[in-house]
Amino acid sequence: MTASAHPLWPLFDLVIRSERLVLRLPTDDGLVALAALARAGIHPPDEMPFAVPWSTLPSPAFETGFVQYHWLCRATWTPASWTLNLAVELDGELVGSQGIEAHDFAIVRTVSTGSWLGRAFQRRGIGTEMRAAVLGLAFDHLRAEIALTEANVGNAGSNGVSLALGYEPNGLGRLAPGGRVNDTVRYRMTRETWADRPRPPITVEGLERCRGLFGIE
Repeated sequence: MTASAHPLWPLFDLVIRSERLVLRLPTDDGLVALAALARAGIHPPDEMPFAVPWSTLPSPAFETGFVQYHWLCRATWTPASWTLNLAVELDGELVGSQGIEAHDFAIVRTVSTGSWLGRAFQRRGIGTEMRAAVLGLAFDHLRAEIALTEANVGNAGSNGVSLALGYEPNGLGRLAPGGRVNDTVRYRMTRETWADRPRPPITVEGLERCRGLFGIE
C-alpha cells in the first residue's frame, strides 16, 4: 500500500477520472480558485437554480459563505452523514463542482447529488459526465442502491442530465430560495437501472483509505 499524501484526511487523495474529467476534493488553495469560478457566473441573474441563494450574495459575504460551507462539510463529516463536494477539472482547468451526499448510508444505501458549472462550460456535455462519474462512485464502488436528485421545473439543463442518465421522475416539490417560490421535479434511479444501461468507464483512486468515512467496509 502506498503512502497517503494526506494521512489526516484521506478524502483529499480520492480522485475520480472519467473520459474527459478529473474530480477531487479541493484543498483550501483549490477553494480560492473554485470560488473565483463561481463568482464569475453560474446562471443568469434573474434565475436561481439552488435551494439556497448563495450564488448571488455580494462580496465579501459570497466568499465567506463559500469557504465556510466547504469547511462545514469537512468538519461535520461522519460515516452516518456526509457531503462530498468535488472540484471538476477539464484538461487541468476548473469547470465546476459536483456534490454527492448521504445520511445513514450504511442502512438506506441512498445518495443525493447536486452540482454547478461555470457558464463558459455549460452545454458541452460536462454536466452529464460529471454526474455519471459520482454515480459510478456510488453504485459501482460504494454499493449504493438508490440515487436521488431534484431540479427546478424550468432548469432544462439539469432536468436533461437526469433524464439522459436514466433517472425516473419521482414527484414534484417546491423550494423558496430567497423567498421566491420555485416548483421542482424530483428524480430517482435504482442500482438496477444504472446497471442496465451502458456507461463510459470511470476509475477511482484512493478509495480504500476512505471506506470507513463513507460508512462501508
